Amino acid sequence: MATTPARRSVLLQAEPRSPKDTRTMLISDLLSPERIRCDIHTSSKKRLLELISEELARNSDELGEREIFESLCARERLGSTGLGDGVAIPHGRVKGIQHVEASFFRLSKPLAFDSVDGKPVDLLFALAVPEDCGQDHLQLLAHIAELFSEPGFLEELRDAESSGKLLQLLSRKPH
Repeated sequence: MATTPARRSVLLQAEPRSPKDTRTMLISDLLSPERIRCDIHTSSKKRLLELISEELARNSDELGEREIFESLCARERLGSTGLGDGVAIPHGRVKGIQHVEASFFRLSKPLAFDSVDGKPVDLLFALAVPEDCGQDHLQLLAHIAELFSEPGFLEELRDAESSGKLLQLLSRKPH
């Protein structure tokens, strides 16, 4: 029986209140085709983090590129956000923002990222989260990491021909 792909859900509550107030946030709530960058060329991890910062700050009155960049770099100094298998989730807490900002990058050529397995990365899901996001931030990271744990899914992301197709893949529910 054929089924249509459902959306992958990710839990996040930007301003913690009570457990009853937590709502399900979908990947499609975080991303749009405009927030998906395909076949990006870059020469270094630092330049990549700059590009990510620019993208996350684009069209936002509350986010500054410099604040995001510094937050991403501070997090990377604690340990690489490279998960392995060519995947990284660069993320940082940013003071003064109220909502999660996200972007997905697919690089044209894998880039050294100090990943746990030593392999370069080509798929990155980047996040800027409110400074007070707390436990919800960790849940969001865990759910995104789970998305990227299936080798077949990673291959589909690498083969996708457009940002629309990438969004469709990122938004569907695992079987």
